[in-house]
Amino acid sequence: MSSTSVPLTMPFVKRKPPASVRRRRFLIAVANHSLLIAVSIAFLAPFFFIPLTALMTDNQALSAAVWPHPFRWSNFLDVFHKAPIWRWTLNTMMYAGLATLGLLLSSIPVAYALSRLRWRGRDAVFLVVLIALMLPPQVSVVPLYVMWAKLHLVGTLWPLIVPNWLGDAFSIFLLRQFFLTIPEEYLDAARVDGCGELRILGTVVLRLAKPAIAAVALFSFLYTFNDFFLPLLYTGENPHNWVLSIGLSEFRSLHQVQWNLTMAATLLVMAPVIVLFFLAQRAFVEGVTLTGVKG
Repeated sequence: MSSTSVPLTMPFVKRKPPASVRRRRFLIAVANHSLLIAVSIAFLAPFFFIPLTALMTDNQALSAAVWPHPFRWSNFLDVFHKAPIWRWTLNTMMYAGLATLGLLLSSIPVAYALSRLRWRGRDAVFLVVLIALMLPPQVSVVPLYVMWAKLHLVGTLWPLIVPNWLGDAFSIFLLRQFFLTIPEEYLDAARVDGCGELRILGTVVLRLAKPAIAAVALFSFLYTFNDFFLPLLYTGENPHNWVLSIGLSEFRSLHQVQWNLTMAATLLVMAPVIVLFFLAQRAFVEGVTLTGVKG
């Protein structure tokens, strides 16, 4: 006698809901997230408005037109003919690069001394760092300006670069918190092998602290790249040493009718910062996250 095998389980087929049900779910989801959608549109609107205006003609930029017709790609070339963008870019890179380098070279040893070395007065010095962290930068602007004026350096980039070579309270605090997460056993093993503190810092700590160092470098570079107040204070009277932030402000005042060129210049200034952030986003997030593991 033959027997037929019957499958114990039937395959589950997910049926697609009717169009009316899908439409109702979509409307409910939009209603539940209406506030977030409105805020997102308000936040993202300038990112669409700037490139579209940068590709318009002069007449279109002053009209109610939203979409450029035709696309005027030559606006980006006209920006370089209207203003010394390359000179401003060179000054900005010199300021941001040297300031970031000096900040790392000065802050890393201080953070290591406050986190891994035992010496009398360490807690008091760390308290001074915390006080400096909470101190508004406007408090020290006037005495610093008087000092640089007596040294006849107002109008140059040196008042912007040199202070970063003397350490930064926020960077010292951030690096110190990360150095505390490094196991003490690694440092003790290096000391047993005969390594001094400087060699331990260079061969052990710096290799393990790459995420925090990358985060601090990115913080410093973005801050100095976008800095407007200090460059305006020290180099405002010398156009030869203007950075991109000041140059863009003056470009807007000189070409305020030509909004297409102003938006094209704005897009050129924003592009390097956006690209840098996305390239270093992983190291930046990792460094900031691991900094708060141990206090």
